[in-house]
Amino acid sequence: MNRITVAAASVGVIAVVLSGFALAGTRMARDQITMLADQVTTLDRAVHPSRQFEPAKTDAIDVRKSPIDIPPAIRRTEPEKVVLTLEAAEVEGRLADGTTYTYWTFDKTVPGPLLRVREGDTVELHLKNSETSLQVHSIDLHAVNGPDGGAGATQVKPGETQSFTFKALNPGLYVYHCASPHVPTHIAMGMYGMILVEPREGLSPVDREFYVMQGEIYAAGRHTDKGHQPYDGDRLYQEEPNYVVFNGAFQALTGDHAMKATVGERIRLFVGNGGPNLLSSFHVIGEVFDVAHKEGATEAMHNVQTTVIPAGGATWVEFTVEQPGVYKLVDHSISRAIDKGAVGMIEVTGEPNPEVFSAPGE
Repeated sequence: MNRITVAAASVGVIAVVLSGFALAGTRMARDQITMLADQVTTLDRAVHPSRQFEPAKTDAIDVRKSPIDIPPAIRRTEPEKVVLTLEAAEVEGRLADGTTYTYWTFDKTVPGPLLRVREGDTVELHLKNSETSLQVHSIDLHAVNGPDGGAGATQVKPGETQSFTFKALNPGLYVYHCASPHVPTHIAMGMYGMILVEPREGLSPVDREFYVMQGEIYAAGRHTDKGHQPYDGDRLYQEEPNYVVFNGAFQALTGDHAMKATVGERIRLFVGNGGPNLLSSFHVIGEVFDVAHKEGATEAMHNVQTTVIPAGGATWVEFTVEQPGVYKLVDHSISRAIDKGAVGMIEVTGEPNPEVFSAPGE
């Protein structure tokens, strides 16, 4: 018997005993029965047994976007016409160990590709919707100056392609996402990414660049429940995701997708928040951001410990790693990192620097 059944049975016995007192006209008995009934109702709400789901899909793919899958810095000094092509695809993907989920994606990864253009470029964007899709999809790029960010021009049916052209007028780091009804669902299923519009003078050189994007997954279960977990629209409505992740899956940027660096290297992180609902309090444990471009702005802030990234927003941060070790990326709304998966790692190798950090026994 589970806790709820035992508690309910106990109340039943107590209620029978106390009913005798009630018949004798004791108000205390009635009050006790009411109190116990309230306790059982509260217990019923608090205890949620593990959900049982269909087995995990054996053909599920790895949807995690590699943090090093980034186009190179733009070296040209004049604007050009740039042609970009993306495909909307609905896939079965691995959400956690033993857990799968149906994702909607751009190019079969979450997030979609990091797009990189230069200020002043004319961008021709083509969006194809896979023939195997069941939904209409589209794309809204926050870097676009025009109606719907391009979404109105790219409401594309399965098997079709739509396109539009825009000029990259404003430098910065911008989110893109699907904007087909129901928009929150399309984003929550994984349809988001970022576009970097480099300023005319380019970005300062660094040793390593990484691509990290936070998002919420409203699956019906937790990662410990395993199985193929369905999308839960009620959780989306209540804005209570069971998963908050970097790059598409629970603890995606650990293990084989952990980032690598060497002592003395300068690191730039392009960090976005697909949402669709929660703010991100982005932090790297053991580092201070020498430079932080709040909300993707071209102007920089300095010596920042944690930067807030709104849903549908982005930032890029820079720092130099001065000590070997493992540096953890987290949403410092820390339950999301510890319990829901929003954690990543940068593994730094090289010679120790005791003037910067030392500990007994090391």
